[in-house]
Amino acid sequence: MYSPDIVGHQAIRQRLLERLQEGRIRGSLLFTGPDGIGKRRVALEMAQREICFRKTACGLCEGCQLFAGDDLPFELPNLLRITPEGKSGVIRIDQIREGLDSNNQPRFSRGVIEWAALAPAMGCHRWILVEEAHRLNESSGNILLKTLEEPPPDTHFILVTHRPEALLQTIRSRCERIPFAPLALREAWAVAQRNGWKDLDHDRWSALGEGSLRFLDEAVFRRAEAQVEAWIALMEGRPFGEAAGPLQPEKESARAQGEQLRQPLELLLRLLADLARVRTGETPTLAPWREELGFLATQSMDLKAPQEAVLQALRHLPRNLSPEPLLREVALSLVS
Repeated sequence: MYSPDIVGHQAIRQRLLERLQEGRIRGSLLFTGPDGIGKRRVALEMAQREICFRKTACGLCEGCQLFAGDDLPFELPNLLRITPEGKSGVIRIDQIREGLDSNNQPRFSRGVIEWAALAPAMGCHRWILVEEAHRLNESSGNILLKTLEEPPPDTHFILVTHRPEALLQTIRSRCERIPFAPLALREAWAVAQRNGWKDLDHDRWSALGEGSLRFLDEAVFRRAEAQVEAWIALMEGRPFGEAAGPLQPEKESARAQGEQLRQPLELLLRLLADLARVRTGETPTLAPWREELGFLATQSMDLKAPQEAVLQALRHLPRNLSPEPLLREVALSLVS
């Protein structure tokens, strides 16, 4: 009864299946947990199972082929996907109300509220998946509120996010929260191996991923690796202009600038926490960089000031349009 390509989260998947079969599943669910651990894929499994000819999300039949590949349509017979769009990286009101993209072209045939009210296909529910739900802006979030509170019969919303605190409190209160834990490191690495990763990269890949699959793409992993080393170089006193290149957003990336900046800032928080661990004799979570952390731990650097600088930068990311001054200010706190 389960998709063979999903790793982990067996207890949650079993509970959701049982509640669905017994008619006890809530109309609005909020899937939370770290980025890249499979929350979205579990949500898709619930819709895929109903379309599957075997009712198991087998991954082989014609029904399951509708869900195959990375380029999943926005609209399927029993599924509507809402995703962030464009350089701004937000879910806009037009996407909710009218199903339009940023160029006012239809992404799907109807707005979300109208689509939710349609009768489901025979033997199916209607599933509305809001991916990266923390990117709902205030207007689009408010449009959803009434429908989230009282979804039409046999219609279920699943909001997926690794940042539930960024959602409107009124949205959070209308959803049943389903928390997901990171994958076991062996589970994550097994997926990595199936995607071509070799044992040489095991330690760094596992340390950076922390039980997630965020770094299956080698270019994404190498960038995160370079960001850790850039912060270490800045803490060692290297000039910002020489070391900070990997920290800057990539102009050609489709991801919003703020979302690109979030990763290096969160990596710096991990490094600072690891420095505190090393000073007390504990093992750092970024163990492959233990030697560099050990050297830095002997220095007199204050950890509180850069931690506060990073947290403030993260709070202001949605409004910050100048990444270099922000990064320079954080880097300055490392050596002041």
